Amino acid sequence: MTELRYLPDEDDVTEFEATVVETTDDSIVLDGTYFYSEGGGQPADNGTLEWDGGSASVVDVRKDHGDIHHELGDVEGGLPGEGETVTGRIDEQRREAHRRMHTAQHILSRVVLEEYDATTAGNQIHTDFSRIDFEPADFDDEDLEVIEERTNAVIEQNLPVEKDERPRERVEDNVAEGRSNLDLLPDHVEELRVVEIGDFDMCPCGGTHVDRTGAIGAIEITNRVSKGADVERIEFELREE
Repeated sequence: MTELRYLPDEDDVTEFEATVVETTDDSIVLDGTYFYSEGGGQPADNGTLEWDGGSASVVDVRKDHGDIHHELGDVEGGLPGEGETVTGRIDEQRREAHRRMHTAQHILSRVVLEEYDATTAGNQIHTDFSRIDFEPADFDDEDLEVIEERTNAVIEQNLPVEKDERPRERVEDNVAEGRSNLDLLPDHVEELRVVEIGDFDMCPCGGTHVDRTGAIGAIEITNRVSKGADVERIEFELREE
């Protein structure tokens, strides 16, 4: 099983060393990694792996029964063998864009929950824009202005973003109704990675996030799409402040 070294709060690390556990024609499994595999609406990291006598681009990262497979693109030299040391380098710009976007998504989702009692039905993070589906919801232009303004007001407070692991029971007792799907988790999961944004929001999440909300910049809502009865999609981008 690959150790997810970015958890609970080292998601700012983009260079590391690890030991090869398994090599296939198109992937490498390490004993530990800081690469993020796709999940929770957040895409996988990209980057490179380097070793004595060779290197490869990492074009995708996927989880398979606890092992993290670093999917390889262009390879130079022979592949490393079991027990060899590799240096991983994560695409810093891509990682930082995802960190900013994901924390912004949490804030916007909490704003909509508080203002309109609509829960997040799904979301997808990208480097240049992101989207969130809400239900039940039926927003108009004035609503979007309120959501954007309230979200940016929270971001501007430069609140600390705490990331740690907490007992499931404690999380269940403190998470706001509508901010998690804990009932979908198997009963044997007793520890949860939690992201807490000041005293504004707390939500179980395994994704990467900034350390303070000020690093986000600001959001701009760019589109609203009806996705069926009582489901509204909001699309947004980030801008520097």
